[in-house]
Amino acid sequence: MGDIYSIVVNFLKEGGLFMYPISIVLVLGLAIAFERWIFLKREKNRNEKTFQDFLPLLRTNDHEKMTLFTRDHQAAVSRIIGCGLDMMKITKQRADIEQAMNEGVMEVLPRLENRTNYLAMLANVATLLGLLGTIIGLIAAFAAVANADPADKSALLSQSISVAMNTTAFGLIAAIPLLIASAVINNKTNAIVSSIEMAAMKFLNVMTLNRAVEAGYPKDNRGDDQKAS
Repeated sequence: MGDIYSIVVNFLKEGGLFMYPISIVLVLGLAIAFERWIFLKREKNRNEKTFQDFLPLLRTNDHEKMTLFTRDHQAAVSRIIGCGLDMMKITKQRADIEQAMNEGVMEVLPRLENRTNYLAMLANVATLLGLLGTIIGLIAAFAAVANADPADKSALLSQSISVAMNTTAFGLIAAIPLLIASAVINNKTNAIVSSIEMAAMKFLNVMTLNRAVEAGYPKDNRGDDQKAS
């Protein structure tokens, strides 16, 4: 364990000044990824539990109780269903209700995607910082060699190139996990949005079916079948 620690410390020391900003970018990106993972996991569980608790009310077709439920719960799926219920008080057109619920999805989406785009940006910044450190290290290497004694040129060139290569390597080391974290967080966000949209569609389908039953459509259809026979 001590050998690994000394290797890491020496690697950072030999990389020069650009190792510090790359380290800051890496720590910041990992902190964002960890916070987003915890938040999205909590949101996923909360949305699933809220919709499961809402299902018994959905079967009763009691609009007042459903509206009170959506106002008492802060989950995204609850707010979206609440938008649909509010629109149902104004119109019975399915397209209008669906549009209101889509607007609800657009309202909660920024909260789910908040700070996620920073991960890809920070990965690019880490890569560019590594490249910049490499270029500056090479410039310093050739400048040192030009003004150095012939006996010292080899050692100075080797040291400067080592600094440049370490900076490049650390930039890539920081960028790769951040890109992976960005992909994982984006996939998790998309899965939550898809589950919310599916729950909203189930709600809309059940409400449409309940309205059809109240209007007596099945009874009329049976009557038409008897006439046809």
